[in-house]
Amino acid sequence: MAGLVRTVREGSLGWVIFDHEERRNAINAAMWEAIPEAMAEMVEDPEVRVVLLRGAGEVAFVSGADISEFGKLRTGAAASSYDANNGKAFAAIAECPKPVIAMIHGFCVGGGAALSLKADLRYAADDGVFAIPAARLGLGYSASLQESLVATVGLPAAKEIFFTARRFSAPDALRLGLVNEVLPKAELESYVRKVAEGIARNAPLTLRSGKLIQNQLAGAETARDRQAWSESTDACYHSEDYQEGIRAFLEKRPPVFRGK
Repeated sequence: MAGLVRTVREGSLGWVIFDHEERRNAINAAMWEAIPEAMAEMVEDPEVRVVLLRGAGEVAFVSGADISEFGKLRTGAAASSYDANNGKAFAAIAECPKPVIAMIHGFCVGGGAALSLKADLRYAADDGVFAIPAARLGLGYSASLQESLVATVGLPAAKEIFFTARRFSAPDALRLGLVNEVLPKAELESYVRKVAEGIARNAPLTLRSGKLIQNQLAGAETARDRQAWSESTDACYHSEDYQEGIRAFLEKRPPVFRGK
C-alpha cells in the first residue's frame, strides 16, 4: 500500500483520513499532494459544516513525513519542490473557512504535529505521543509552521518543544497547550463527534466570520484585513440565519441554520 488520503462524509461532518497504516500513517509525497484536494472537497460540499482530521487504524494520527523518501525527494534542489507541496497541504487546512478539528490518537509527530496545529481544535487520546523532531534531523522548519506553534502554545512552550525535540505525553501536550483536551482512548471519538455535531448546529456564517477574524488577530498585524472582517460580520446581520436565530430564541426552540 502506497498510502492515501481518504474522505468520508457523515451528514454535516466531513472526515479527512490519513491512511498509511503500515508506516504509522507517515505522509508520503503523494499524500501531501492529495491533502489540498481532500480539503477542497470538504469546503465545496454545502452539507459539510465541520471538517475532522484523523489517522487510520489505532496506532497513530500521523507519525510524521515519510523519511524513507527524504534521500531522493527532500535533498538538494528537489527539497524546495517537496516543501512547496507540504506548504500547500498545510495552507489548505489552515485556510479552510469551516471549523477543523484534529482527532489525535497515538503518534502525532513531526509533520503530524504540524498538520494538527493547522486545525482549529485538537482533542487527544490518553495514548497520544507528540514531538517536533526537526532539530534531531537537521531539517529547516518553515516560518509558517513555527508561527502556528508559537500562536498555539506561546513562545516559551514553543521553544521547549522545538529546542528539546523530545517526545511529550498527552498530559504534557495538554499542559503545554498543544491540545484542548485529553480523553481516554475509548471515549475520544464519541466525544469529538459530540463536539463537532454541536458546532455543526451553529450558524455557519457566524463561524466563518469568527474564524477569519480570530485567525488574523493571532497573526501579524500587517496581514489583518479589517474590510474583510466588516464584510463578514455584515453578512451575518443580513442573513436568513440571523432572522432564524431571533425567531428560534423567541419561540424557545433550537434554531435550524442553513448558511444563508
